[in-house]
Amino acid sequence: MVPQLVSVLLLHLIIVFSFSLAASDPQNYRSFLRCISVHSHYNDGLIPIYTPTNSSYSSILNSRIQNLRFISPKYPKPHIIATPLNESHVQAIVICSRKHGFFLRIRSGGHDYEGLSYTSRLINNTSLVLLDLSNLNSIDVDIDERTAWVQSGAIIGQLYYKIAEKSSVHAFAAGVPITIGVGGHFSGGGTGYLSRKYGLSADNIVDARIVNVEGEILSKESMGEDLFWAIRGGGGVSFGVVLSWKINLLDVPPNVTVFTVNRNLEQGATALVHKWQYIAHKFPKDLTMFVTLTKVTGHETIQASFQSLFIGGTTQQLLQIIQESFPELGLKREDCIEMRWIESVLYLFGLPTTNSSLSAFEVNAAISSFRGATDFVKDPISKTGLQGLWRNIVQANGTAPMIVLIPNGGRMSEIPDAEIPYPHRAGNLYVANYNVHQSQVSSSKDQALMTKNLRRLYEYMAPYVSQSPRGAYVNARDFQLGYNEMWTDYTPSYEEAKIWGIKYFKNNFDRLVRVKSRVDPDNFFRDEQSIPPSFS
Repeated sequence: MVPQLVSVLLLHLIIVFSFSLAASDPQNYRSFLRCISVHSHYNDGLIPIYTPTNSSYSSILNSRIQNLRFISPKYPKPHIIATPLNESHVQAIVICSRKHGFFLRIRSGGHDYEGLSYTSRLINNTSLVLLDLSNLNSIDVDIDERTAWVQSGAIIGQLYYKIAEKSSVHAFAAGVPITIGVGGHFSGGGTGYLSRKYGLSADNIVDARIVNVEGEILSKESMGEDLFWAIRGGGGVSFGVVLSWKINLLDVPPNVTVFTVNRNLEQGATALVHKWQYIAHKFPKDLTMFVTLTKVTGHETIQASFQSLFIGGTTQQLLQIIQESFPELGLKREDCIEMRWIESVLYLFGLPTTNSSLSAFEVNAAISSFRGATDFVKDPISKTGLQGLWRNIVQANGTAPMIVLIPNGGRMSEIPDAEIPYPHRAGNLYVANYNVHQSQVSSSKDQALMTKNLRRLYEYMAPYVSQSPRGAYVNARDFQLGYNEMWTDYTPSYEEAKIWGIKYFKNNFDRLVRVKSRVDPDNFFRDEQSIPPSFS
């Protein structure tokens, strides 16, 4: 028996009989599997595929659901989960999903705020295929070239660790949560503690490999300037499956300094946050200070947590900067801790720094249900305005609201708005990231409460944030910006999509539409807030 035939038979023995006979079109499923066997390279082996009747289905599906509200039965689950082991497997899934009319979702880390990487409200009777990239997680660091190739299924923590494994004086600018998947994070921009020094993750990408709608693998050279521009900040899932990214490594000193200073309202938090708005974006590029605002459990007060990373010198130099520009904070030497950059990654994510083995950077478990949104602030909010915000946080009963203020300025203000699709650069003081949490798998009632409390915060902030448009960050997707629950089996038109598109991308939206129209005119790669393929 020829090897290719053996491969096909094994594929059928392992997979076909796991399909439920309740499937709407069993013959189409079988044809889909035969298509995969034809388009998979024999030497690359079989593609692991799971369906709801498979005992591993739930564990595979839930392994990268980072928001517990999407475990709820109300959200449609994939009919098929494919976990490719190599690039040719991805090609086969794309080709065959398109050929057989299956709806494709692409998951890297599973952090999408609306769960769009593994759920769909658009499928109706169409089969949903989840292309889970978690097995495509290799990272190749080249210190001599000062670059690294990282596959989209890796998480940020793995990337940080692999860089530090090769060098103590190199790093990369990416997010604080080390559980974030590289694929979604990079394709939406990627902000973090090094952004004021080096820009976004997407600003430091120099090449990529993508599977297009025809199932072809393209590099920067073969995909062309416009598509390479689009996937670095425009949301890669609208244009194809990004397999891997080539990034520039960035310099950090052997030791950095971190600190966390907590102040509640009785300790002057209002005045401190008010002052922070005027100075955080003006700090030297080597200093980044986030502010996290939370309700103190069991008390009617707010805690402001000022957390910083300094990569510009010694602790003494940091203390001098703070003393000159922000003496009200009351920073003391004993508040400051010197450590390696890789240890600061754990510290800033709230993890112990005593364990710096790979396992510490591979944490990947959802711990809460949440709803989220973002804003960009161009002018400091008055003390009166902040006090009103505190009341909204305190009154969010039944949920745990958290607002993270992320300063702009530095390199972020130097890069032109049109350099990549992410446009929120000069003129923005900081990003406000709102999250409303609950610590369990949420019921419909719980979800309604989270939504209510989030919208109240968001609506309160309307007079204080960017206008015309009110900006938003695509990596914190929010259906409240524009999505109709009645949509089924189609995605929004250009005019409908522009409602939210200009909030995410401002004047870059129309260029993204032009790229989409060229590379995917039939809109195969789509979701509820994807880029539409034409202006019609």
